[in-house]
Amino acid sequence: MNLTIVLEGLQQDLQNLGELGDERSAQVAQRLGEALGSNLRLKLLDLFSQAAVELSSKLPSGHIEVRLAGQEPELVFVDVPGEAAGMAGEELSARISLRLPESLKTAVEKAAGREGVSTNAWLVRAIARAAESRPAQVGGKRLSGYAQS
Repeated sequence: MNLTIVLEGLQQDLQNLGELGDERSAQVAQRLGEALGSNLRLKLLDLFSQAAVELSSKLPSGHIEVRLAGQEPELVFVDVPGEAAGMAGEELSARISLRLPESLKTAVEKAAGREGVSTNAWLVRAIARAAESRPAQVGGKRLSGYAQS
């Protein structure tokens, strides 16, 4: 899907409306259009995410993911058995806004790419592993080797 075309169309519509007034109105409309561009893109991505969750809940298996190629979203059907191990029967409908440093986001995307899964699926797996209650291991482990500088 090409959001850029949609956003540029909305910005042009706003600018055309501003031109109905005086020169100052046209300038204000142009600035508003430019300022709203990134916010509108985020709102549209949120809409796609909500649509993916709703569609996923209607599917007998698999789920729909929103993937970004640059700044353009793509809805993709994913049917990976055991993708969310330990959470069988649970639908992927809970949402969390997560703010990450850009470097960590990049590292997560690379890790997901290496495993051939979406960033969302990779994060779900990582969180599920971290949330598992594991008994603490005390002693009995030995580390041998050497350090070289």
